Amino acid sequence: MTSTGIRLDAPAAGWAIDADVVVVGSGVAGLTAALRCTAAGLATVVVTKARLDDGSTRWAQGGIAAALGEGDTPEQHLDDTLVAGAGLCDEDAVRLLVTEGPDAVRRLIATGAHFDTDASGAISLTREGGHHRRRIAHAGGDATGAEISRALVEAVRTRAVRTIENALVLDLLKDEHGRTAGITLHVMGEGQHDGVGAVHAPAVVLATGGMGQVFSATTNPSVSTGDGVALALRAGAEISDLEFVQFHPTVLFLGADSEGQQPLVSEAVRGEGAHLVDAAGTRFMLGQHELAELAPRDIVAKAITRQMQAQGAEHMYLDARHFGAEMWEQRFPTILAACRSHGIDPVTEPIPVAPAAHYASGGIRTDLRGRTTVPGLYACGEVACTGVHGANRLASNSLLEGLVFAENIAADIVADPDRGAPTHVRGAAVEAERPGDPVPLLDPAARIQIQRIMTNGAGVLRSAGSLAEAAERLEAIRADERKAAVPGVEAWETTNLLLVARVLVAAAAAREETRGCHWREDRPDRDDTDWRRHLVVRITPGRSLDIRPTPSATFPPTVAATPLEP
Repeated sequence: MTSTGIRLDAPAAGWAIDADVVVVGSGVAGLTAALRCTAAGLATVVVTKARLDDGSTRWAQGGIAAALGEGDTPEQHLDDTLVAGAGLCDEDAVRLLVTEGPDAVRRLIATGAHFDTDASGAISLTREGGHHRRRIAHAGGDATGAEISRALVEAVRTRAVRTIENALVLDLLKDEHGRTAGITLHVMGEGQHDGVGAVHAPAVVLATGGMGQVFSATTNPSVSTGDGVALALRAGAEISDLEFVQFHPTVLFLGADSEGQQPLVSEAVRGEGAHLVDAAGTRFMLGQHELAELAPRDIVAKAITRQMQAQGAEHMYLDARHFGAEMWEQRFPTILAACRSHGIDPVTEPIPVAPAAHYASGGIRTDLRGRTTVPGLYACGEVACTGVHGANRLASNSLLEGLVFAENIAADIVADPDRGAPTHVRGAAVEAERPGDPVPLLDPAARIQIQRIMTNGAGVLRSAGSLAEAAERLEAIRADERKAAVPGVEAWETTNLLLVARVLVAAAAAREETRGCHWREDRPDRDDTDWRRHLVVRITPGRSLDIRPTPSATFPPTVAATPLEP
C-alpha cells in the first residue's frame, strides 16, 4: 500500500464525529450515494464546500443522456460514447453506464425530479453533440442541473441526512493497516462545528466535482479547485487521464481578459438547430464532420480555435436568431437571461462564443464499483476516472455517470462486512489526525498566476514547448517557499490547484499525440500503436510525480499499489 506521508499544513482537529460513511460533495453523485447509503441504514454524513446546492450539478444546462426514446437502445448509446472517447473508453464501464442508465433516471424521477414532457406526457428528448439519437432529457428548458439538484437536496433534507456545509475537506485519515478511516476538514463560519475537525468513518466517498478553476476561464463555479484529486494524490491513490480536459466550444465570450466562471451556452442550443458562424456569417463546421455543429465537443472546439487563428479573431458566433423569441423564452430561458445580462440578445443577434475549460474526463482511478486504489476510499462524478469518458466525454453523459456509479458505490459499501462498526472499534487505531509532513502552503495570490500559466501553456492548444514552459513556471511557484502562507481556505485551495496543475501538465507532456480533447500542435496525429493506453500518476513520498502508461487501453484492477521509493 502506497503512503506518501504528505498532508496539508493545518491545525490539529478540535472536534470529531463518527459515521459509517462520509460523502464529500453535494452534486448528483454525492447526494445519490448519500441517499442510497442512508436508505440502507448507514449513518451517513455529507460534507460540502459551500451550501448543499452550490456545486457544479446545478449549472448543468443541457440534460442527462439515456436510451429512453422510442427506437433508441443502450447499444446505440454505447456506440456513440465509444466514438467520442477516441479509443480510450473502458467498454465494460460504458456498458454498465448505458445499461443501468435508463432505470437510474427513472429512480431519479421517483426521488422527485421533474423533466420536461411533450403533449402526450412522455419525457421530451433532444440531441447534443456526438449523439445520433434524441436521448437528452431536460428540465426547465435549460435548467436540468438546477432541477436535479433541487430534487436531491430536498430528498436529503426530508430524510434528515446529517450534513456539514461550508466545509473544505483537507486530508484522508487511515488506520494502522492503511485503510481509509475518515477525513479531516475545515468548517468555515458559525455552526455546530467550526474550524478544523474530523469525521471518522471506514468508507469515504469523494464526489468533489471538477478542477476547472485551474484555468483562467472556465464554466465551473469557484469551488471547483481540484480538492478531491489533490487529497487522493496525497493519500497515495492513483490518478489517470488528467490530460483530457474538455473545453466546451460555446462559452459566452466576455472579453479576452475575462477570468473566472463564464456563462455556458449549452450544446442543446446547437442540438435544436443553431449554427456556428464567423463574423461574415459563414458556417465553418460544414464539411468538417458528418454531424457538423453536432460533432463531438473536441472536434467543435478545435474547429472554432482554428477558425479564430486563421482569421485573427478572438471569438466566433452562434447564430440562433431563427429560433424566434418564443422558443428562446420557453426552451432556453436561463441562457437567454445570461446573454441579455451581458448586453447580447440572441433573438436579434448572433452570440459571441469561444472555448473555455469545462470538464475533466480524468481523475481518481476507480473500478466499476467506484473503488480507488486506497481501500475504503471511493470516488464518483467528475472527480473520478471510471473509464466511461475516455479521451473526450460525450455530451450529457456526466450526470448519468454520477447517478449510476454512485448507486454502485452505495451497494458496495452496504455489502462490506467491515462497514457496520466505527473505525476505532474495528481493531485498528486511527492514525494521528495530522499524519506526515505538511506541504508548504502557497500564498493565495499565486492562484491567478497558476490559472494564467495553465491557460497559456496547457489550454486548448498544447505543444512540447508550451508544456515545458508551464512546468518550469509551476515548479518555480512550488519552490518559492518565501511566499509560504498561513493555513486557511484560500491557501489550501491554491496549494491544491498547484498540485493538480503539475499533474495535468506532466501528463499532457508525456502523451505525445493528439487524441480526443488533448490537442498537441507538435504531435497532430492520433497514435494508436504507442498511445492507445492510459497514463497513471502517483505522488511519491519524495513529492515527485511517478507517471506510468498502462500496458493497453484496459485499466488494471484497483488493487493496493506497490510502494514507491522516494
